[in-house]
Amino acid sequence: MKRLINLKRSEYRLMWGTYAAVTLAFLVLQAMIATRSLSASMRGMLVPICAYMVMAVSLNLVVGVLGELSLGHAGFMSVGAFFGVACAIILQKAVPAAPVRLALAMGAGATAAGLAGFLIGIPVLRLRGDYLAIVTLAFGEIIKSVFNNFYLGMDKAGLHFSMLSDTTGLLKGGRMIINGPMGIGGIRKIATFGAGFALVMIALAVVFNLVHSRYGRAFMAIRDDRIAAESVGIDATKYKMIAFVVSAALAGAAGCLFALNYSTIVANKFDFNTSILVLVFVVLGGQGNIPGSLIAAAALTVLPEKLRSFADYRMLLYAVLLIAIMLGKNSAGARNFFARFRGGKEE
Repeated sequence: MKRLINLKRSEYRLMWGTYAAVTLAFLVLQAMIATRSLSASMRGMLVPICAYMVMAVSLNLVVGVLGELSLGHAGFMSVGAFFGVACAIILQKAVPAAPVRLALAMGAGATAAGLAGFLIGIPVLRLRGDYLAIVTLAFGEIIKSVFNNFYLGMDKAGLHFSMLSDTTGLLKGGRMIINGPMGIGGIRKIATFGAGFALVMIALAVVFNLVHSRYGRAFMAIRDDRIAAESVGIDATKYKMIAFVVSAALAGAAGCLFALNYSTIVANKFDFNTSILVLVFVVLGGQGNIPGSLIAAAALTVLPEKLRSFADYRMLLYAVLLIAIMLGKNSAGARNFFARFRGGKEE
């Protein structure tokens, strides 16, 4: 509470305005679903939009607030997706309630991705700039390759796993959960728009609280001048690790939510292109601008679907619109508008 009282008026307005806007959007969409005024294709996109929003917010913590370029965010998403879905399948009989099973699965996905972020961060976070980007890109590709060659099955004797080829030797009646390059099939779709909204709100609360705490001030000090920050006693590696692990855990929960919205999931879904897509959300929405990341994630997830009617020209129009938005966002008028919104000075 003391932290909230000490916030500047503009920061307070931005934070609670974001919560209010997300809640209002959720209520409006729920009303549209109830009145059947939302198309089936749009209803099917609501959960992926929530997952991508969480991905954008979590990556913005590393790229925008901390100032480090990470290109392996899809790797953390895939760790959360595979571990989370495997957990949901294993708990299917023990926990029949789908909402509880979904919450446990997302918790497992977040924990696994956070642990992966910690292990990768030990050697990686001593790097910076292009070197960090290249190593995180390599991590994303390695994770994809690992899941393409990983086999996990379950039978009466318990869990069995193998690498490179299927040597699990499942007993009769057993089930193959992760089937190498075939991924996970036969998933019960338990992800809901309500769960997606809850995850977005949790992600916002975690990131806003971090940014407006001494951790956030340390992140921004490292971003602005690492040498100066270290000269006053800030342990850059420690704070970078905190941001990296929190970002990875949120990405893992988003990956689990995303995967449990489909009947089949494969590792190739979480490739380099997915990492770049999430990075585009962050850059387009504004580095360090959390509400901007939400808007960009929602808009750029819906836009390609809406342009499908243009067939061959769809991706060309998508690229032109992206360029136009970037130019408009960087214009003096747009900067003055956002400056007024944040309570700053106009140019």
